[in-house]
Amino acid sequence: MNKPALEFSRADLSRGEILTIMVGLGLAMLLSALDQTIVATALPTIGQDLGDFAHLPWIVTAYLVAATAVTPLYGKLADIHGVRVMLLIGIFTFVLGSIACALSPNITALALARAVQGMGGGGLIALAQTIVADLVSVRERGRALTYFSVVFAGASVGGPILGGVFAEYLHWSLIFWINVPLGLAAFFMSYFKLARLPLRRHPHRVDIAGAALLVTASVATLLALSWGGVRYPWGSAPVLGLLAIALAGWAIFAWRTKTAEEPLIPLAVLADDVIRNAILSGGFGLGTFVALTMFMPIYFEGALRLSADQSGLALIPLTVATVTGATISGRLLSHVRHYKTAPLVALAAAFLALLAARQFLADLPLAALDALLAIVGLGVGTMLPVTTVCVQSAAPGHNLGTATAVLQFFRQLGAALIVAVFGAIVIGGGYNVLAAEAASGADIEALRETFRTAFLVGAMFIAVCFFFLARMEERNLHGEG
Repeated sequence: MNKPALEFSRADLSRGEILTIMVGLGLAMLLSALDQTIVATALPTIGQDLGDFAHLPWIVTAYLVAATAVTPLYGKLADIHGVRVMLLIGIFTFVLGSIACALSPNITALALARAVQGMGGGGLIALAQTIVADLVSVRERGRALTYFSVVFAGASVGGPILGGVFAEYLHWSLIFWINVPLGLAAFFMSYFKLARLPLRRHPHRVDIAGAALLVTASVATLLALSWGGVRYPWGSAPVLGLLAIALAGWAIFAWRTKTAEEPLIPLAVLADDVIRNAILSGGFGLGTFVALTMFMPIYFEGALRLSADQSGLALIPLTVATVTGATISGRLLSHVRHYKTAPLVALAAAFLALLAARQFLADLPLAALDALLAIVGLGVGTMLPVTTVCVQSAAPGHNLGTATAVLQFFRQLGAALIVAVFGAIVIGGGYNVLAAEAASGADIEALRETFRTAFLVGAMFIAVCFFFLARMEERNLHGEG
């Protein structure tokens, strides 16, 4: 009964020091997770205060593009210079960008500052997960990572509410000022306590050309996905041009990866069956979850006529179920040999839940719809710690940071892709019902039909997530680390 909660792989650190490190890492992850949710509800106020509504999407896009593009770079540099150094650089850059955001006099300056924020925040999640891999034995790693699920749930639920309160009752700049004390706390906790960890450095070289190609391809892809169907039509010259640049960039990057002496993403990482399938499963699963959290409020407010705060509350079952699934799955990793069984069963249930939501949407009360969304969240949640731990256990020690960052990179890229798909469906069929003060029955039915299509597409993405997880080799994690 007195068994410790976690078995740590670094015996020279006390439990108090481990706890301090975990809190610091949680704060670092909170910075990145919160900043992707807290801004949304403050956008109208920011546009009004700065006198520019036309360019508001840049506030979101600039952060997303920068954060995604630099994530693999953080992983590679962490393997070269040590993960502690890169985490401190990421936190410092993020806080610096937050101060610049809070002081921005116009939208252009704010978008540039958000890009700086993204350059700092892009590595925080992957680096924190890499440090956990250094701290905790493989069999206990899933349980450790579930503690961070609470961070994401809090950011998903509390971010929009906090952003709305700051913008409406205080000042929108507080959504950025709040990062300063959080960032400083994370910085100093990491600075002193992580110094006790053995320095894991390896004589890698950074593939500058490969990094430039990856950034170019990522930026072009994310801009095309963010602008297509929203800022410009999908068939417009700007979107088609960005897609052409993205395709060319990815093709040349693939060639560079095959021919470079030491590529940015080593072929040995992507060639591993476990890593490849875990990355693909995680990208499709997490992308579906993110898309649902972003677009379900449109259905809640448009078809069910909920208020904005009621809509936020209606999302809680989806996010809480994701944390619950991650907790259950992470703990099972420590005790069962066939750790894929639980997430596969849960993903199958998520697939059926989305099909049920599509089939019976018109007759579903809010409680029933929330129950189906909770099943989806449970499915995605059970998959997340399994894919993370399996990637880290399959990666060789000298590529641990790179592999973890690549996993996070493709999760973010998958989220951007699936959000774009959902956006094209929702915006193209019934989105304007939100603007109507008294929507007609035909308008509401059009919105329902839109979400029937979205749920069907979401079910297909969950099926793909299931497929890649089922293909992933189930290696023995017990007795390692």
